[in-house]
Amino acid sequence: MKKPFAIGLLILVSATGCLETQSSQGQQAEESLQDFDAPASDPNQVISLSGMILPAKSMSERTREQREEQMEEARKNYESQPDSLDNIIWYGRRLGYLGRYKDAIRIYSVGLDLFPNSYKLLRHRGHRFITTRDFDRAIEDLQKAAFYVRPVKNALELDGLPNRLNKPLTNNKWNIWYHLGIAYYLKGNYDKAISSFKQCMAYADNDDLKVATTNWFYMTYKKSGNEAAAADLLKPINKRMDIIEYTSYHQQLLMHKGVYNVATILDYAYRADNSSIDPTLGYGVANYYSYSGQVDLARDLFDRILKNPAWDSFGYIAAEVDNLSLQGL
Repeated sequence: MKKPFAIGLLILVSATGCLETQSSQGQQAEESLQDFDAPASDPNQVISLSGMILPAKSMSERTREQREEQMEEARKNYESQPDSLDNIIWYGRRLGYLGRYKDAIRIYSVGLDLFPNSYKLLRHRGHRFITTRDFDRAIEDLQKAAFYVRPVKNALELDGLPNRLNKPLTNNKWNIWYHLGIAYYLKGNYDKAISSFKQCMAYADNDDLKVATTNWFYMTYKKSGNEAAAADLLKPINKRMDIIEYTSYHQQLLMHKGVYNVATILDYAYRADNSSIDPTLGYGVANYYSYSGQVDLARDLFDRILKNPAWDSFGYIAAEVDNLSLQGL
């Protein structure tokens, strides 16, 4: 039974106010929003691949206050001009940074009713479909984004959570192919993941993007059994690369290359979070064990990763996928 549009958007309306004036647009958005409703008790609740209810996004009180302020500013901008593509995107992004991923998806969906060919909206909604474990919808969005972005001149994508140098590193086309490759990887479609990462590498125009792409590309080749191609990817990786943001990917690639030993990377992984293992580094080491046939060690690390509250990270989501695979599920 279909839910009325008003129910699907009630909580979001109470936060924004402005959607009440969008009744004609609201009718158009009904079909795109009705499938995204979460239980009324928690409209942003995400369920893990194993069926576990995941907790609210963990962050310090200071971080939450700062992000709430930024979200409020984005909300006001959106209310003042709800047909602005930039306002829609930034409101969705700011909601996502607070862990309100399904609210972000709803906003992007409203935006896509206004701008159905927007590769930017499709890229961001595709990313959040990965976060909410809806890989098929992520792939659908990101495939469309890759199509619509083809004739567009590539450009930097501004950061919502700036790095230590406040220097944006990613670009539109890299982001689309990168997230599409990860979505295919999580689905176990390694051939299409390989094709996506090949495209992604063409837009990896700095060392951070090179190590991020190489990390997932390497793991894809290893999973597909192409050892030679995986080894070739490691040849340009070295300790002297200029890494600003993706240090964890760089470190685990150096581990796979033999520059760092596993114990060193595990030390980094536990140091990042004393209560559990860092999902990004932990997933890299778990894969290292898996590649070498040490399945029990890999399974133990997957279990430890899944105790970390950072369930929205790609390493955590990939650990969920591989953990279920080891269980034959």
